[in-house]
Amino acid sequence: MRTSPELPDALPLPAFQRQQLDFTAHIRDPDNTPLPEGIPARRMAIYVELFYNNINEQLTVNFPILRRITDGAHWQAMVRDFMIRHRSETPLFSEVGQEFLEYLQQERAPQPQDWPFMLELAHYEYAELAVAISTADVGIGEYDPNGDLLTAPPLVAPTAWNLTYRWPVHTIGPESLPDSPPPEPTHLVVYRDRLDAVCFLQINAVTQRLLQLLKENPQQTGLEVLRTIAAELAHPDPASVIAAGQELLDDLRRRNIILGTRA
Repeated sequence: MRTSPELPDALPLPAFQRQQLDFTAHIRDPDNTPLPEGIPARRMAIYVELFYNNINEQLTVNFPILRRITDGAHWQAMVRDFMIRHRSETPLFSEVGQEFLEYLQQERAPQPQDWPFMLELAHYEYAELAVAISTADVGIGEYDPNGDLLTAPPLVAPTAWNLTYRWPVHTIGPESLPDSPPPEPTHLVVYRDRLDAVCFLQINAVTQRLLQLLKENPQQTGLEVLRTIAAELAHPDPASVIAAGQELLDDLRRRNIILGTRA
C-alpha cells in the first residue's frame, strides 16, 4: 500500500522579508516589540514617530469632535491600539477613517474611559468626509430636475445618507456630553447641496421613513410612497398626509437631497 508523501515544512522567509516584518511590527508597537536587528535605535525612533504622527494627524482631521473631548493620554493610547490591532486594507489616507470605524466596531476592547456614544459619534463624523468625497452620483443617468414628484418616481441623491442614532451626535461637543441617550432616536441626513458643500439636516421619523421607502422602491411614484406612509400611520385623513408629504418632497428637492424624478 502506497503512502502519501509528507508535505515539506514551510520554507523560511528570506532575510529581507523577516527584517521588513520586524520593522513594521516595531513601528506598530515599539514598547513591546524588539528593535529590528541592524537598524540604529535613533533612526528607528524617527520612523516610529513619523508613522504615528501621520496616523494621529489623519484621525484628528477625520474625527475632530471625538479628539477634542478625549483626554490626550487616552487618545494617544487609542491611536496606538488601532495601529497594533488593525490591519488596514487600503494605502489611501482618505480611507483611514473607515478603517478606524472598523477597528472601533470589531477590534477595540471597551475601556472605562471610552464615551458611551463614541462609536456613533465617530460614524457621524466619518459620514461628513464620506459624503464629501463620494462618487456615488457618477453615472446615475438622466433625470428630470423639475419633474412632478407625486406622479413620477423621485430620485434621492445617491450621495445623501439618512442615518439614525441612539445618541444626539450632532449636538455632542466639549460643552455637551450626555450621560444617557434620549428616549427618542436622532434621525439625520448628511448630503451635498448644489454647491457641493456637505450639509446636515435633522429630520423626524416620518421623513426618515419617506427617504427609506424612496430608496427601497425606486420605481414607485411619490404619491404611492406617501400612501404607504399614510397606511402605516393609520392616519384618519390620508389626504392631509399626502399634502404635507408633497411639501416635504419639494423641500427635499430644494436642498438637493432629492435630485428630481427618474427618467
